[in-house]
Amino acid sequence: MHVEHHPLIHDFPQLREELHNLRLADAGFARLASDYEALDKQICRAEDGIDLLTDEQLSELKQRRVSLKDEVASKLNASTKTCCGGCGG
Repeated sequence: MHVEHHPLIHDFPQLREELHNLRLADAGFARLASDYEALDKQICRAEDGIDLLTDEQLSELKQRRVSLKDEVASKLNASTKTCCGGCGG
């Protein structure tokens, strides 16, 4: 079964330019974004049956991906000084 990736540019389309700019200007953010995307690919490979992981291992990776995405969102929102939109604020 094919599983859809969760690339950052699709999760934050309105912040595409800011994602690019932060990757260039902030080495820590660039590393964080790269870690997120590498982890997302690893999860997709496991879900596609290419890499074998236990359910527990896959669950741990997914939790880590959520944590990394939250960090990315926080840094993006801080740099643009805007709300993520999820709270309606």
